[in-house]
Parts: sequence; structure tokens; C-alpha cells
Amino acid sequence: MKQILSFILVLGATSFAGVVYSQDSSKTGNTTDSKIRNIDGVAAVVNTGYVTRKEIDDRIIALQKQGVKLPDADNLRKLVLERLIIEKIQLQNAEQEGIVVTNKELEKIIGDIAAKNKLSYAEFKARIIATGMTFERYKQTLREDIILSRYRERAVEAKIKISDAEVDNFISERMRAMVGGGEQRSASPAKGGSEEIDVAQIFIPVDTGAGASIQAEAKKQAEALLRDAKGDVDFLQLGAAAAKANPKIKFQDLGYRSPDRLPQLFYEAIRNTGGGQVANAVVKSPAGYHVLKVLDRRVISAAPAQQAGSQESIPTTPQNIPITQTMSRHILLKNRAGLTDQDAERRLQGYRDQVRAKTADFAELAKKYSEDGSAPNGGNLGWMGPGDLVPEFEQAMNRLQIGEVSNPVKSEFGWHLIQVLERREAQLTVEKQREFARAAIRERKFEQAYQDWIRELRDTATVKILNAEDAANAALR
Repeated sequence: MKQILSFILVLGATSFAGVVYSQDSSKTGNTTDSKIRNIDGVAAVVNTGYVTRKEIDDRIIALQKQGVKLPDADNLRKLVLERLIIEKIQLQNAEQEGIVVTNKELEKIIGDIAAKNKLSYAEFKARIIATGMTFERYKQTLREDIILSRYRERAVEAKIKISDAEVDNFISERMRAMVGGGEQRSASPAKGGSEEIDVAQIFIPVDTGAGASIQAEAKKQAEALLRDAKGDVDFLQLGAAAAKANPKIKFQDLGYRSPDRLPQLFYEAIRNTGGGQVANAVVKSPAGYHVLKVLDRRVISAAPAQQAGSQESIPTTPQNIPITQTMSRHILLKNRAGLTDQDAERRLQGYRDQVRAKTADFAELAKKYSEDGSAPNGGNLGWMGPGDLVPEFEQAMNRLQIGEVSNPVKSEFGWHLIQVLERREAQLTVEKQREFARAAIRERKFEQAYQDWIRELRDTATVKILNAEDAANAALR
């Protein structure tokens, strides 16, 4: 169900935050610089290439058409310029590494996109032209998006290292959680035992190069969330609501970790915080602002087999784990401009009422209306185990009886209507456990690795912002 959102395709995977917006302060009167500065329409020189004002204008128009909430015109122009600079650097590097998309490959991709939209190639081309964009421009933009995606994946994945020890620890945490009912829990470790802390965070990402106003706004937002967290609210619900209201905000339960496996900043902030309590202050890291809560603290004895009253020992050797798998199907209405949450929810409620009244078949409705790759199969997702689906979907699915249809469910991909078809007991093999653990650890590490990579690209590139004031204010003229 993981897919690239349209917003990411237009803006790029980096947040608007992350601006290193600096002018060339040289006043030497260098002839070459003077000639470059006078090129009409050039906003920035990037290594051997450049970014034009028209590119900035086109990107802003694309964002406005999507209906996303945007900063004020002045800041928006600066932020889009910086985004385009980063993309230009990536495209230049990708070209040097030989990453290309051939014309034949591009035509096949366009054909696949058209087919998924139930259009012929000619009909799809006409739709693109009707938006005011030439088809050649669309193809060039799509080609660049694919190249950027492949380059980012190759470059960032190479930076993520996962050791066997990390995989072993991840699996051990899950096994302890399964038999954790007999473990001793306290606010501090006992003598001879080691402590593990379950920490959850609400994270507002901000690049280190972001301007003062962006930093201040993010901090203000984090402090407001901290005040709410200290009140009579459920932290998990608060985090989920914040992430739903603003997709840039991340909510994450880090799970049980020993102090040495927590970021040092986090551990210092919650060192003396008891289970069920929120950290006293917002934590500022190079990546942004963090609101932390200690969900639980527990002591793992150095000799668990000797614990008095221990009811079940923690397995010390790899073994298969029994799990419940569910076969379900769904109808998905994707997040997109022009479709409000209210409209999507209303449409799905109508489909649900038809299925419950037995005036329509779920599979036929999915084939006709679902905007997911599973639509041709009647929305059938096959057998899925714990962690295979996004949390909102999985939680709603797990509450359903066989044959039951859910109320509309919102996830990061859009709105879903879910029906459970069957359940079965299965074994999660040791190999599958390790495969799942590696994927989960990679997901945890990806965001930080991506931000580090972006900063590295920007720092090593030669960039000159030309006529910076004109570039920033052109939209206001």
C-alpha cells in the first residue's frame, strides 16, 4: 500500500523547511559574475547549471493547483527556489552516475499510468494538455521525477547500515513484549538489572538551515503540543491527531530501548521522568523539535530464570512465532485536490450502506470505484499479518468480524472502506522475523539518513543566488 503521494512528486521528498538561503556577498566586480548576474530570468547558478524564475513560477502554480496550505508569497518563493536547487544538484549527480530513463521506458510508464486511470494513451495525453501543460513538458517532468526517485533511493539506502545485532535486539524486544506480563516494572533500574524505556515522540521536522521564522513557528507548535500533552489527554491520540492535521508531523512509539539505544538528547530529557509522564520541555535536535513521553520503564533482570514469581521465561534462541493473518478487501479514495474528507467519507458511507442492505456487491463496487491497484481483484489485499498495513487500517480491520464492513477509515493514503473475508493462524518464521525487523529498522533510520544526505549535497555544491531580492519578490510585482 506504500506509494508516492502526488505532493511529493511535485515538491520533492524534502520538507519546505531546510532553506540555506544566502546571497553571494562578493563585491569584487568579477566580469564573469557580472555577466551571470545580468542574465534575465536566472534566479540561481547551481554548479554548471541554473534555476530560472519561470521554474519557480511553474512550481508555485503546481502547488497552488493542489490546494495545499502554503507559506506567504515571499517565503514560499525562497523555499521553492531552495527546493529546485536541491533537485538540480541531484539531477546533475544522477547524470554523472549514469542514471537514465530511456524513451521506451518512459513511454511504458506513461502507458501504465494511463491504464491505471482507465484511459487510453491518447485520452491521457489529451487530459494532460487540457491542464495547460504541453505533453512534452509533462514527459520531461515525469522523467526527472523518476530519475530523482531512483537516485535518492540508491544514495540514501547506501547510507543505511543495519547490523545483525540490531536485528537481534529488535526481535528480542518483540519477544519480551509478548511475554512481558511477568516482568518487573519501575521508575529506575534495580541493582543487578538493566533498564529499558518505552518512549513515544511527536516530531516536528525542521532543517538546520531553516530561517528564524520557520524555526520559531515549529518551536511554538511543539510547545503547544507539549502543553496539551501535560493535560488530561491521551498522548497516542494527541500524536495521531497532530500527524493527521499536518502530514509533516511524525508520531512514533520507539518501543522499549535501553538507554544506550536512545538518542542521547532524548535520554537526557527523560532520565528522571517516570512511566506515564511527559518530558518537562521540548527537545531540540538538528532534525527539529520533539515532544517526548515515557510510556513505561521496566527492569530486565540479569538472571530472569531466578526471578521469584517469574511465570514465563523469555526465549533466548530464535523460534517461530504464532500470528493471526487476515484476508480483507477495501475500497480506497485517494487524497487529492478537489476531494474533501467530507466528500470521501460520504461516498464510502453510501457504498457501505449498499453492501449492508445487500443491494450491491463489495467486490463490484471496488472494481468500479477503488483508486488502488487491488481494484481489478475486487479490492482483495490477500493474506496480511501484523505490521503489513498502515496502523489506522490494521486497527480498524482487527476490530471487524468475518464478513463485517467497516465505517470509513482515514489513513495517510486516503479513505478506506474495509471488509474482512477470512482469518487464519500462521507461523512467522525466523527468516520472516529478520526480514520484518530489517524493514522496520530501515524505516526508522531512513528519515535521518535522508536529511543528512540532503545537507551533504547542499554543502558540497557550488551555488550562487542571483538577484536574490528580485527572485523572492517577483511574485509580488
